[in-house]
Amino acid sequence: MNCNFKDETGNRYGKLTVISCEIVKGKAFWKCKCDCGNITTVAGDKLRRGVTKSCGCIQQEHRKEGFNKSHGMTNTRLYSEWCNMKARCNNPRSLMYGNYGGRGIKVCEEWRKFENFMSWALSHGYSDELTIERKDVNGDYEPSNCKWITPTEQYLNRTDTHLITAFGKTQTIKEWADETGLKYDTIHARVMYYGWSGEEAVTRKPHHKKGGGSSGC
Repeated sequence: MNCNFKDETGNRYGKLTVISCEIVKGKAFWKCKCDCGNITTVAGDKLRRGVTKSCGCIQQEHRKEGFNKSHGMTNTRLYSEWCNMKARCNNPRSLMYGNYGGRGIKVCEEWRKFENFMSWALSHGYSDELTIERKDVNGDYEPSNCKWITPTEQYLNRTDTHLITAFGKTQTIKEWADETGLKYDTIHARVMYYGWSGEEAVTRKPHHKKGGGSSGC
């Protein structure tokens, strides 16, 4: 490719996927394919700043459907959940993109329209205290793979939640803390920093330390 600028080929911005570079009067323009199938050419800075996110079809859809007026949900938590879900999968600048879109996780075609997502959410027990969770962590955001759970449940489902085995039972630190009445940070420090066994970590009183002295936790 005869382009002296940073190669954007293959990168995705909104509904646009970059397919090639064109130089016009020393400035880089990028030919992109829109999700709707159209081809459009966009200046690199407009792509990176998020000024241009489609071939123009988004604006056309919004005008046609009266987007902001049709559902009246723009300022709700459910609408924020929808926007955040899409950002995780579609926006390379999102802090969470690497764990979602970067791994190939997508939002299904049906849920690209908020009204469809809202209809599913309200018929599947949504409330503002819940958050969306994928049943298969390697699967996409789609009706058959999603459910609403509490933030605590989502935390317990995280892949980095540390498990402790004591007295023949394996639980997360959070579950041991709830069961024993010990603080989460106390159990975490005993296992992760002081090397205590599972049994010691969930039974010793805070002012005791393996080997004598104070554990400081």
